[in-house]
Amino acid sequence: MIRRRAPEGARHPVPSAADDQRVAVVIPAKDEAERIAATVRAVRAIPHVDLVLVVDDGSEDDTQHLARGAGAVVVRHSHNRGKASAMETGAAVVAMRDAETGPARLLLFVDADLGATAVNAAPLVPPVLHGKADMSIATLPKQAGAAGRGIVTGLARRSIHAATGWAPAQPLSGQRCLTRAAFDAATPLARGWGVETGMTIDVLLQGFAVVEVPCDLRHRASGSDLKGQLHRAAQYRDVAMAVAARRFRHYKQKVSRDDPGEAPGPSGQAGQAEPPQS
Repeated sequence: MIRRRAPEGARHPVPSAADDQRVAVVIPAKDEAERIAATVRAVRAIPHVDLVLVVDDGSEDDTQHLARGAGAVVVRHSHNRGKASAMETGAAVVAMRDAETGPARLLLFVDADLGATAVNAAPLVPPVLHGKADMSIATLPKQAGAAGRGIVTGLARRSIHAATGWAPAQPLSGQRCLTRAAFDAATPLARGWGVETGMTIDVLLQGFAVVEVPCDLRHRASGSDLKGQLHRAAQYRDVAMAVAARRFRHYKQKVSRDDPGEAPGPSGQAGQAEPPQS
């Protein structure tokens, strides 16, 4: 676990009234007609969720129609612009729908291929809802059919640790809940498959608190065939590019790593959430 101290006067706002705090689910999707309806229906059951937004990133199938039929608000890119762009579009649309007088919705990003298991992203919300973290990241159980050897994960973990002092268990997890302030601190997002690694580094280096939360989620895993190998090669490239870019990125309120003996500040924690008490 690492702890950070935010710069003077830079305390980040946390939701003040958890009972009134709303959550928007943002689902980037590309050709996910097979699973998108089940994913939308599942996340609608998560407590505090009052908006499910699917960003159809240039799909060539019926993704947008099936998502809308399942109860989601759908916005569409006319051509594929990538996950980071879809996330930014989703967050912008949510901001336009936020009430002017109330708190900004929390943003819960989930992958489109989770299907019915997407409801199990619910544990990501409470740590952020109650101000214990600014961003929560899901750790998933071993996925059936996954053929990766951990090379990309290892690169992301080592890079995050080198930059921030924290080594996440699953740095590539795309299932995340975060405050609007934390999301804005990470924009512009890293392109391609480097978006999660870049986001984690950006948020931690600016004094926000990050926590990992176990969630029983199941998604479509990449196999060992040529398509799977090319996918992992693209991931490696994009993670490396995201990390390299952050070495030169200017942060308005960058914080340095605390000495081990220093007392923890009010924000900037990273660790693993405690399991709920039964």
